Amino acid sequence: MIAALYVEKNGVYYGLPNVDPWDEERDARSYDGPHRIIAHPPCAAWCRLAGLRQHKYGYPKGEDEGCFLAALISLRLYGGVLEHPAYSDAWKKYNLAKPIRGAWRMAHTNEWTTEVSQAAYGHRARKRTWLYYVGPKPKDLDWSEPEHTAVVSGSHNHCGKPLGSKRVWSREAKATPVAFRDALIELVNG
Repeated sequence: MIAALYVEKNGVYYGLPNVDPWDEERDARSYDGPHRIIAHPPCAAWCRLAGLRQHKYGYPKGEDEGCFLAALISLRLYGGVLEHPAYSDAWKKYNLAKPIRGAWRMAHTNEWTTEVSQAAYGHRARKRTWLYYVGPKPKDLDWSEPEHTAVVSGSHNHCGKPLGSKRVWSREAKATPVAFRDALIELVNG
């Protein structure tokens, strides 16, 4: 059994044997084991656009009601993997080793980081993602960077630029491709 934390209700982790999905209603901050986890904590407060979000809507950078920290604690207690957007400010806040592309980097004993492009797993946008894995040496992932056909953006500044008219909006931007979900499940199952 794997606990999938901070996932979308009725999303790609629902209906799978041996996966216990925790959506917003279940409040993954209260997860107390015993299964290994796949964690997708909310990223809006930590991503590259967090400053714009703070300026426009007043939501403070780095304030996610303890979701990232709770996911990190669960990860270190039970093992598994946590994913967040590349360049997430949570890595700096919690002193996590910065990932590299193309390989796993040992952060601490049985703790590893890497960067992948979700385009390698079927996302229309590049969607570079940082992973923090706790467990024995992890399996290799697909570290390729295939051509992407869209950009993750709500900005009108991208109009007129290559791919500017092919934007991925919030719902699709947040979505986990099935192939990426399967790779994370396989990673956690060892």
